Amino acid sequence: MKEAETEPSPVMIGTPPRNRRQALVKSVWIIIWFLYLTGPIGDLVDGDMSPSHEVLGCAGLLLFVGVYFALLFRHMVHRSWTDWAVRAAVTFIAAIAILLSSVLGPNWLVLFTFVCVAVAVSRPFATARWAIPALTATLVLVGLRYGEVRIYLFAYALPCLLSGFAMVGVQHLIRTTKELREAREEVARLAANEERLRLARDLHDLLGHSLSLITLKSELAGRMLPAEPDGAAKQVADIERVSRQALVDVREAVTGYRRPRLVVELAGVRAALRTAAITADLDPALEQEHRGLAEDGEGALAWALREAVTNVVRHSAARRCEVLLTEEWEADERRLLCLSVIDDGTGPPRGGGHDGNGLSGLRERLALADGRLETGAAPRGRGFALRAYVPLGSLPVSGSAARPAEHSPSGA
Repeated sequence: MKEAETEPSPVMIGTPPRNRRQALVKSVWIIIWFLYLTGPIGDLVDGDMSPSHEVLGCAGLLLFVGVYFALLFRHMVHRSWTDWAVRAAVTFIAAIAILLSSVLGPNWLVLFTFVCVAVAVSRPFATARWAIPALTATLVLVGLRYGEVRIYLFAYALPCLLSGFAMVGVQHLIRTTKELREAREEVARLAANEERLRLARDLHDLLGHSLSLITLKSELAGRMLPAEPDGAAKQVADIERVSRQALVDVREAVTGYRRPRLVVELAGVRAALRTAAITADLDPALEQEHRGLAEDGEGALAWALREAVTNVVRHSAARRCEVLLTEEWEADERRLLCLSVIDDGTGPPRGGGHDGNGLSGLRERLALADGRLETGAAPRGRGFALRAYVPLGSLPVSGSAARPAEHSPSGA
């Protein structure tokens, strides 16, 4: 499953640019639209216009482009415009488009396309839904003055109408993307708060009674100590027993909290790869339950996933990371679950053989779960591949037919 919904957009839809590179990318996407201006610029370059029309065309085109750029780039300079200023700017470039196309010829009708885009980007849908058809109708009325373009006037009107409503859709996508980001952040905050509340509630339930009992018995032992040393010693023994049991309960609770799970680690993997601008290709099987997978095995795989992705982000200089989870059969009829993390980065270190602390610790974790770790070059010849194996419990009798045929003795 490709993480298309989470990987960064090349134009950073819905977010202001955070650096010069992002501002440049946004500018390129906007400048592409100016290929439509080849007709008006060609008229000015040909020199077939009168001097007054040349001056009008140059001045009008410069004003049009300047206001259009300011209108579309107003968010990139982190300065908000008032509503009346936006309306005035849109009205101004619409008036320039009508004036230049009426005076200088049919090639200038393309300016209406830019006006429709500006309306879609800067005005709410309630305004854009009638303003774009109105501008298209105005284009048609002005174009009817020129007999040479009446036959293919739709070639001007159709892009004008479609571009406007296409940008309305893009604006809706931008708003939806912003709301989605905010919703994800809110869900993450709520999940963290819920986890803290659950931990506090569990610790209270575990320790509240034990600590109250220890306090009461300590006070009783203190009162009994001068006169009844045997009774005080019994109370002290009870205190020791209760405190030891409380310590066991806390350790069990903390162990349950600390045991990593694949689904939980997957969320961190998505965030880490997205932050590092690495394209994530994640197997849907990572979010599914696997019969026979013990808690120790799942914990070892979760640690392997965390360590592998951390190495990809820090050391690989990769642009793409693929994470797979597959079931495999060994020659001794053991069923294994294999986690594969493959990147297209720099590959394993030269003169290798030494894993480093992270991978060495990972080998030990997998060995405790009766698993193993394999590392090496990626199958495609570039990058690094990490594979972690843990055993799966035996299949039920009714599910024995689900084993792949190529691994069965007859298939072999």
